Amino acid sequence: MEFSIVTFLLIMAAMALADVCWTLYFIDVEERKAHPAAFWSAMIILVTAFTVTNYVENQIYIAAAFIGAYIGTFGTITWKKKKEIKQDS
Repeated sequence: MEFSIVTFLLIMAAMALADVCWTLYFIDVEERKAHPAAFWSAMIILVTAFTVTNYVENQIYIAAAFIGAYIGTFGTITWKKKKEIKQDS
């Protein structure tokens, strides 16, 4: 199996985006916002499909998905907390 750093980085970015979508999806579900939650749900499927089809061929790309997932969730929650603090000020 061939390894490509470009594919690795694309999978990492796609998984980060997928986790941003997941995080925003859960926030919108909690706030009972049907249309935004439905949008994020559809985006999760779209972005995850790209990711899965790439790392099924080469399991080393699972590491890229792992790193991207961490970055996506961590970054989104950090951004959301800063946004809430700014609104409270």
